[in-house]
This record gives sequence, C-alpha cells and structure tokens, in this order.
Amino acid sequence: MTRPNNEKSLIIIKPDAVQRNLVGEIISRFEKKGLKIIGIKMMSIETTLLEEHYAHIKDKPFFPGIRDFMQACPVIVMAVEGINAISAIRLIVGPTKAWEADAGTIRGDFSLSTQSNIVHASDSIETGEIEVNRFFLEEEIFSYKKIDTDFIYAEHKE
Repeated sequence: MTRPNNEKSLIIIKPDAVQRNLVGEIISRFEKKGLKIIGIKMMSIETTLLEEHYAHIKDKPFFPGIRDFMQACPVIVMAVEGINAISAIRLIVGPTKAWEADAGTIRGDFSLSTQSNIVHASDSIETGEIEVNRFFLEEEIFSYKKIDTDFIYAEHKE
C-alpha cells in the first residue's frame, strides 16, 4: 500500500564520489534517514542519456565539461522512496553550490564545487518520477515492505 506523500527520487553518485571511495558513506546517509532504496545499479552514462537528463543545459558552453566529468567513470544510480522524500533528500544533500552547503550535508562534508558536487538528487516530485523512469526499467524497481517503516513513520499508519 502506498503511504500519503510517498515520493520517489533519483540519486546519482557522481564520478568524484566513486573515485574518492565515498559510495558506502553516501548510501548509508539515505538509509539512516529511513529512506527506502527501491533500485540501485552501477552504470556508464551514454551521451544521449546525459543530454536528455541535462536537457536544460545541454546547449550551454559548459555542458561538454559536465558531459566529460559524468563519463569519467561509472556512476551509481539509485531510486529512493519515502514520505516527503524529496525535501528530506535535499536536506541530506545540501545546495548545488557545495561551498554554500552546511557541514553535515553530503556536499558540505565532501565538496567545494558546483560540478564535482558528489551527488545529483531530483529537485521535485515530478522530476523524481521522470528521472527514476529515465534511468530504471520497470523491472529494476522493487516494491517491498521494510520492517522499520512503522518506527520511521509512526504517525502515518497504513
């Protein structure tokens, strides 16, 4: 059964995080918050998929640098779900300009950059749905009950 305000987000653990051995640390932050991983895989992102994902900036002069960065090595993509997940994830991740991110956020703890800012996270409910569907096939998304759900969302009984 879907809970109220159950939201999905795409998380991309970017090449800088993969190269710096931060994958486990990053995943654990989302898990410790109580968010549910419903899909996860390592992949190389092809140019066509990057252009679709970054359609809003693909014609900008700085896009080739972003493309090259995102293709420097494989990334980890995760589909994450939870009640009010988008706002919770944005707090965990911190602002895009990592030098503005508070200590305790992923970007605040591990980055000083805009491009090499460790992770991508969906910025809205609508974008989350689109991005999860862009990076995952239907059969790569899992629906299951976590045993800790009632303790995380105590006021939201099914």
